[in-house]
Amino acid sequence: MPTLRSKGPRSGGYLATNVPSRPAGHRAVLAIAVPIMASNISEPLLGLVDTWVIGRLPEAYYIGAIALGATIFSLIFWAFGFLRMGTGGLTAQAEGAGDGEELRAVLARALLIAGVAGAGLIVISPLIEMLAFWLLQGSAEVEHHARTYFQIRVLSAPFALANYAFLGWFIGLGRARTAFALQLVLNLSNIILDVFFVLGMGMTSDGVALGTLAASAIACACGLWAVHSELKRRSGAWNLQRILQRAGLKRTAVVNFDIMIRSVAVVFAFTLFTARSAELGDVVLAANTVLMNILAIGTHLIDGFAHSAEALVGQAVGARSLARFRLYARLSSQWAFVIGGLFALATWLSGPFVIDALTVNEEVRETARIYLMWVVAAPIIGVGCYQLDGIFIGATQTRDLRNMMLLSVALYLPAWYYFVLAFGNQGLWASLILFLIVRAITLWVRVPALMRQKFVGAV
Repeated sequence: MPTLRSKGPRSGGYLATNVPSRPAGHRAVLAIAVPIMASNISEPLLGLVDTWVIGRLPEAYYIGAIALGATIFSLIFWAFGFLRMGTGGLTAQAEGAGDGEELRAVLARALLIAGVAGAGLIVISPLIEMLAFWLLQGSAEVEHHARTYFQIRVLSAPFALANYAFLGWFIGLGRARTAFALQLVLNLSNIILDVFFVLGMGMTSDGVALGTLAASAIACACGLWAVHSELKRRSGAWNLQRILQRAGLKRTAVVNFDIMIRSVAVVFAFTLFTARSAELGDVVLAANTVLMNILAIGTHLIDGFAHSAEALVGQAVGARSLARFRLYARLSSQWAFVIGGLFALATWLSGPFVIDALTVNEEVRETARIYLMWVVAAPIIGVGCYQLDGIFIGATQTRDLRNMMLLSVALYLPAWYYFVLAFGNQGLWASLILFLIVRAITLWVRVPALMRQKFVGAV
């Protein structure tokens, strides 16, 4: 079995080579993880504010329209999440190697993909709209306002995808504070504009969509400014030939495609969980939904350390430092286990009160309490697969990431089916926990191959 232990880094500085020295060890891990955790927690706040703003209107169907429209865009934009993850890994390696031209080329390629894909989404938006509202049907009022929301917000696609690229680029550099600031600009401007258009200008779902469109454009402009400010302090220059280099474009495409397949597999697995919950009845579905919302908070917190691993491991790969790879993989994982354990403890102590706050239905409350211990266990058990995801993304070992995820889903499927037949909802949660364990094991066994490929002759 591989070991990620190390007595310490071989050099005292951080991993960047053409910027001022940054802190090493625990401080380096926390410097990335803490802002990312804060950024992750800020996103649910936006959804709550959107609901509150549109909820000031007397007609209930406005809330349904926003929920329906937001669901469509969550699915669309989620599919392009590879722009964040792939850009982060490639950027971290260029940073570790001290390659200023490649840093610029990675961002330029990501923005090229964002621009082309965003424009393509706008062009085919009538087809997406037709398909989406065929699948997600609502009342006539809900669908009417949801279509209006969709037709306005789809114009934000190039900005939204570019913001993914900026986020990944700054995380890859280890500039998590900048990434957090950009997310804060996006979310705060969205909140302010939603309030202005809906409560100030008397608009409805169109106001929420317009606020999101404008906020995406503002965040994108701030991202460009932040990139300009960052690159002024760095060596290297923009090189069109380097940007369009065939090998670089091919590598970008392969990394992003692998991550996209991996992400589709994850969503497929969790969609099966929801579908099976629905088969067990409305009460079980509602209870599992409440529990998954609680679990999502813990996942967002732990994910900060996966991002930290991604950036620091990627920079270690770029610098070809096996010692740094081992150190930061170990330290980020230790912190993830600590935060996962603290969240599990908090869930165990306060879970019943949180459940009561999220639903007033007594039957749903009682059912959710029965299965609460699975949510207590999941953050600790899930740390392994989340951290290994970050490590493999940072190392751009995306073929293994894709293949091991597909294998994990294949092993999850029989458990998902048969465990429920034997144990009901307890079996459903057990299958999900098994999925997390299998994801960790399948990636863990590939760590020696990763180290052999990325650190040949390195120390």
